[in-house]
Amino acid sequence: MKTIKRLPSWLAVVAFTSTIIFAAEAPTQFEVGGLNFKRPANWEWVNVTSAMRKAQLRVVDDKTKNSADIVFFAGLGGSVKENVDRWFTQFQEPREKINAKTEERTAGKHKITFASAQGTYLSGMPGGAKTPLKDHALLGAIIETAHGNIFVRMTGPTDLVQKSTAEFKGMMEQAAK
Repeated sequence: MKTIKRLPSWLAVVAFTSTIIFAAEAPTQFEVGGLNFKRPANWEWVNVTSAMRKAQLRVVDDKTKNSADIVFFAGLGGSVKENVDRWFTQFQEPREKINAKTEERTAGKHKITFASAQGTYLSGMPGGAKTPLKDHALLGAIIETAHGNIFVRMTGPTDLVQKSTAEFKGMMEQAAK
């Protein structure tokens, strides 16, 4: 029979305090590709674990506890059209079945292309195994800058992505001004 040792109470206090400190250090504003983005107050900061990602956020539905991830990339290749087309192929269904849409806007000196789709999203790394996620959506933005394009992609349950669309687009437009 194994005996379980209790951790000293001071260690629990240190762990709790560290959690509070790290939560307090989450930036409300951050830079990606030369533009400054303001994180919506109810969106969580996520520490990036990939060198390709420049920032990552998460929005959580208070009722269902479902979450959607928002990832930021800069300095990657490919045209706007090539990236939008690639995003749409990340669904199991063909393009004509995923309500694929694009919309162009201008904010300040920058053109923004928004892309959206919904269906069975195939989650996973390029070239790797895919996990099909039914009733999911993608909302993407490509901001064209003199220093290269900035790519931002939100994926999650369709209802949560739809509820977060106005904040997502507002964040993109504010950064592009």
